[in-house]
Amino acid sequence: MSPDVSRRPAGDDNPLDSYSQAVIAVVEKVGPAVVSIGVVKRGRAAGPGGEGAGSGIIIAPDGYVLTNNHVVEDTVGVEVGLTNGDVFKAEIVGADPATDLAIVRAATNGLQAAELGDSDSLRVGQLVIAIGNPFGFQSTVSTGVISALGRTMRTESGRLIENVIQTDVPLNPGNSGGPLVDSRGRVIGINTAIIRIAQGIGLAIPVNTANWVISELLRHGKVRRAYLGLAAQVRPIRKIAQRRYELTASTVVQVVTVEAKSPAQRAGLHEGDVITALDGKNIATVDDLHRSLTETPAGTTVILTIVRDGERLELPVVTGET
Repeated sequence: MSPDVSRRPAGDDNPLDSYSQAVIAVVEKVGPAVVSIGVVKRGRAAGPGGEGAGSGIIIAPDGYVLTNNHVVEDTVGVEVGLTNGDVFKAEIVGADPATDLAIVRAATNGLQAAELGDSDSLRVGQLVIAIGNPFGFQSTVSTGVISALGRTMRTESGRLIENVIQTDVPLNPGNSGGPLVDSRGRVIGINTAIIRIAQGIGLAIPVNTANWVISELLRHGKVRRAYLGLAAQVRPIRKIAQRRYELTASTVVQVVTVEAKSPAQRAGLHEGDVITALDGKNIATVDDLHRSLTETPAGTTVILTIVRDGERLELPVVTGET
């Protein structure tokens, strides 16, 4: 006779019940800090209870909420809705299209803020929970595991976001900007995209990236990034040139245009110059150049290694600020 599963006691001997209790505990802990984001975009309204609203996570009791940039961009009005039904007008504190993150501040205080974790400690296979509040009044929850780490994702601005978290969590409509949390209820990412044609693969911006963006937006209202002031393209090089200049890749970055009065122009960079390295790091693609500049504070001096008329040169460039 088969055992009567329904009579098994709840507890450690019932893995499914333990899993359910873990998820429930996380939702009860984090849920009140997950908000709905309602916006008015150029003749089209969306708000708590309305189609098209996104989600966000409270990061400070005095009304600061982290969400996706694409949720609040190009808006003429923003509202924040809590799970208890309260709705507050909000203003955009700052936004960063390059990481698809933004901060809004609701006109209230005394809110329950979420605990931020450490995305550098994540492991593939780890249980994660996505929580959203797209329509107000009630959180939506889905679970899964981290399927990959260190992914890259290109934003609408053309930049690459590094170390993106890939999950198999099925995200509900309107969950953009909501938190991805671990089994202890700590926010480890901000859900930003779902690849529907790839069997529901979800992507989240790591919380350590978000922490840096939060700091920049709260201090300066924008994320300060170093820039050179040039347009470039990738071009292949011959193996003989690759060996001659001791390059590890078969492509280099060629300068197409140099902006007037830019750091690149002041440093003497010319159209047609070939960039092979920045501060000793090989540059094989435009993304490599963006990646290196992302790690460089604005206003600092970097050394560009270039090839001009067959001669290798090193140009010091004082980076500007975007």
